[in-house]
Amino acid sequence: MPDTQRIADLTLDERTVVRRNPDVEQERAVAIYDLLQKNHFAPRGHLLGPYRLRLGIEPAGLVFDVRSETDAEIGRIILGMSAFRRIIKDYFIVCDSYHEAIKTATPARIETLDMGRRALHNEGADLLVERLKDRVDLDFDTARRLFTLLCVLHRRA
Repeated sequence: MPDTQRIADLTLDERTVVRRNPDVEQERAVAIYDLLQKNHFAPRGHLLGPYRLRLGIEPAGLVFDVRSETDAEIGRIILGMSAFRRIIKDYFIVCDSYHEAIKTATPARIETLDMGRRALHNEGADLLVERLKDRVDLDFDTARRLFTLLCVLHRRA
């Protein structure tokens, strides 16, 4: 895979975000850092990466604003959110339970919640790969980090 088929810069459209708690901010920072360290992202028909990516949520859905390294517009990809709503909702519920469990629960309970959290995260990444397959080639780890950022965009506090 060519080194140019990657995201070199990523920003979130945070116009709708009022505030986030420190845990969500940490997830955002880690996901962006990890993604920029290693990813594979190749819009179909565009071989001139690396790319700048801006993720946002608009009424039409999740928006991938893809640009060249010099900020020339390559295209916008919009994914409807209906297929993601259940996974995101369940993911938030399990994550909240996991963070509460860390304080007082048994190690077995924490491990069970962590396994559920990872399974939902993987399900979201698989769905993202599936929904983007005709427009963008990306690997599973990139999809997992993008799913984290999709969740961050949905988290309100």
